[in-house]
Amino acid sequence: MQSGTNIRRIKACLQNNVSERNYDPEDQCGTNGCSVVKKKPEVSFYLLHEGVGVALVTVFILVLWGLVHLSLQQLVFGKTTGEFNAVRARKHLERITSVGPRPVGSRENEVLTVNFLLEQIEHIKAISASGPNSVTVDVQRPTGSYKIPGGFTSYCKVSNIAVRLEPKAGAQHLMLANCHFDTVANSPGASDDAVSCAVMLEVLRSLANLSTPLRHGVVFLFNGAEETLLQASHGFITQHPWAKQVRAFINLEAVGVGGKELVFQTGPENPWLIQAYNHAAKHPFASVVGQEIFQSRLIPSDTDFRIYRDFGNIPGIDLAFIENGFIYHTKYDTPDRILTDSIQRAGDNILAVLKHLVMSKELADSSEYAHGNMVFFDLLGMVVVAYPEHVGTIINYMTALATFLYLFKKCFHPSNMGGRYVNELACATVAVILSWSVTLLTVVFIAFVVSLMGRSMFWYNNFYTCMFMYGSAATGMMVLFHTLSKNLYGGVRRLEVGELYFDVSLLLWCGALVYFTAIGLCSAYVPMLMVAFPLATKLLLAREFKLRGASVKYSVLYQLGLALPYVHFMFLIWLVFEVFTPTLGRSNTYPPDVFLATIVTLTILFFSSFFLHFIYLARSTKWLLAGLGTVFTVFLLLVSCGMFFPYTADPSGPRPKRVFIQHTSRIFHGLDGQVESRDSGLWINSVDYTGMQHITPIIPEINDTIMTNCQEDRPFCGYPWFRSDKSNWYLPAPEVFPKSPVEFQLLSKEETKWGTVKMTFEVKGPSHMSLYLMLHQGASLSSWWFGDATPQLYLAREYSIFYTHGLDAPAWNFWFEIQPPREEGPEGMISVAISSHYYFGEDQRTVQLDDMLQRFPKWAFPSSWVSTYHMYRY
Repeated sequence: MQSGTNIRRIKACLQNNVSERNYDPEDQCGTNGCSVVKKKPEVSFYLLHEGVGVALVTVFILVLWGLVHLSLQQLVFGKTTGEFNAVRARKHLERITSVGPRPVGSRENEVLTVNFLLEQIEHIKAISASGPNSVTVDVQRPTGSYKIPGGFTSYCKVSNIAVRLEPKAGAQHLMLANCHFDTVANSPGASDDAVSCAVMLEVLRSLANLSTPLRHGVVFLFNGAEETLLQASHGFITQHPWAKQVRAFINLEAVGVGGKELVFQTGPENPWLIQAYNHAAKHPFASVVGQEIFQSRLIPSDTDFRIYRDFGNIPGIDLAFIENGFIYHTKYDTPDRILTDSIQRAGDNILAVLKHLVMSKELADSSEYAHGNMVFFDLLGMVVVAYPEHVGTIINYMTALATFLYLFKKCFHPSNMGGRYVNELACATVAVILSWSVTLLTVVFIAFVVSLMGRSMFWYNNFYTCMFMYGSAATGMMVLFHTLSKNLYGGVRRLEVGELYFDVSLLLWCGALVYFTAIGLCSAYVPMLMVAFPLATKLLLAREFKLRGASVKYSVLYQLGLALPYVHFMFLIWLVFEVFTPTLGRSNTYPPDVFLATIVTLTILFFSSFFLHFIYLARSTKWLLAGLGTVFTVFLLLVSCGMFFPYTADPSGPRPKRVFIQHTSRIFHGLDGQVESRDSGLWINSVDYTGMQHITPIIPEINDTIMTNCQEDRPFCGYPWFRSDKSNWYLPAPEVFPKSPVEFQLLSKEETKWGTVKMTFEVKGPSHMSLYLMLHQGASLSSWWFGDATPQLYLAREYSIFYTHGLDAPAWNFWFEIQPPREEGPEGMISVAISSHYYFGEDQRTVQLDDMLQRFPKWAFPSSWVSTYHMYRY
């Protein structure tokens, strides 16, 4: 009788126990009866209201972005010491840029700017003569040659101004500070890189006037040939007698205009350098993520850092202004766009770091301190966190271990009967990865459609349009996918499923952490932060979640716990977009919308990872999906109708379309030396992906009928400049007759005793020339002499040599030896082409070129010059 009563009680208990989450964990059904302590409310009371959840996440994002934006706008923190005078540096900047563009070889670069710098340096030398330190000035005009990626470069008599500051007793060890004062054609180059030279002048003045002697010396190198493939820095580090005493360097550069100067490269190794920056910099701004992105070659750019590292074998710090890259290398790079606070912060930082380094013991023997890399990053520009890579490895693996322990504990929990948790974790992980793939493919497909519609780069003038377009599509697809997935679990386990998807995000970030650490990336600190803080937050809020589920209190506290890693993650997102968005306006090899849509989607996926489980904890997502769908539809229609024009000439924020225009003449010679053909025209290159689709309605002559492709039987496609098959237009025009024409002469041609043919040449021409060699079938290049390097294969059977010279340079002489083919064909054994570029002076312009420039719209920046192309067969 007693046994029957117990059975009835157990049945009643099981009927009431619909879900373990409906009861307090201490509810018990024993063999002697079933007691219920307290029944919890229905699951729906534990879920987050859709509107509240969206509002909380939106406020979280806006607050974080506000903090990042405020940090970026705050250029100078606190009061300056007064050691660096930004007002005087600005006057130097305005004086340097007042002469206009300063290409290598021009009077503006080689005479006017050099004289101004020497005048200021002599003044500093005079006023500091009575102090404990001495100033020595040397003007160097080096000549040399070296290999570059994809070719070779040679230079003759380019300009360097080297200033040596040291204690009067002399110094055995030197620190190097480098800037360049030359520019690309048609740009005043205020940010790239006149402002850095202006800052260096004032830093020199401040250090020279110190009342105490320096421990080590410092060389301030004002180099006049950086835009020509980093030639002047090569000339200094390989030829100047002071170079042997240089132990480390600081390089000041720009890939944008104004803002903060970012430390984006250090080393190689030598962690003491970033430690010195961390200790001394007044307004720190540094990122090892930027370093690893730049060194991955994703950004098509290079700096003198590479020259000092590769040819001088010395470590250094690379700094650059990165904001507003839309006007980098254009006519808009003017002094008025650089805030005085930008100059002040750069001067404060460089002065403090140099002062620290020239007083440090590490500089005396930097090789002794070269032990591994550094993990470094700043927090909102207020403080730099820096620690050795091996310490980072320990931290990373300890974080990963803590995560695995957290997950293993769940695997061995009594509720994981039959491996239920493990199976569900695996299935949820697959679902998340699948959702990422579907979302990414969908958004990339949309970007392809936009490109095919001819609406590429609609976001160039207003970046946020791409966030509304591609961001809403990415967010909507992800929410839709997991909303459908949520319905598979059933309502009674929603809190459990929500926690499960948090664990999935933790597991995936932990996997990235382990992988990045294993392959030696210092950027592994990012997934480390994105694991450590969410894990700690989740553990601290475990009781709150257990008792009240996804309440508003839980959601607010949860977001506060994620604030630090997410605000830093948002800064990194800003860094990526700030660098890559303008760069996409200087590339025409692939659809930029696809690239940008991919970055936007990855940003959404990564940023939302620890909010993904909110979809499962929310009561509904229908209004969120409706809102995202509406935003996407509206912007897709606006983009399709051409409502967003990519470019603008607005003085407050120009976004110019970049175009290269050359008035060029081409002459082709046969084996007998006679002219086989010749033509002239305006050689037009679109720098971005949109080609001439926006120019043709304004200048109808520039259309698809005059597009040209690579002439593969001629060196460098038969043109003085070639970018890609989809970006070249050749509009017939009268022949050009430069007052300083190229003189190309074959001095000798002889057979050597080892069966090769040695050919010696002499060339006279403008300061910028390129030599292209194309070997014919069966022939091979055995050796050459352009200096001290060996041939480097270019485009399978072609070689490219870029040559630059300063003033009063002699003729360019060189030779090469060819192993001729067994049977020489009708075209001979080699084609040689010499192209010349007139970037300045009276030869830079023609009437036809000026007329064409006048017809371009204001929102375009056509960089123009005259060029020639002469080809010979031998």
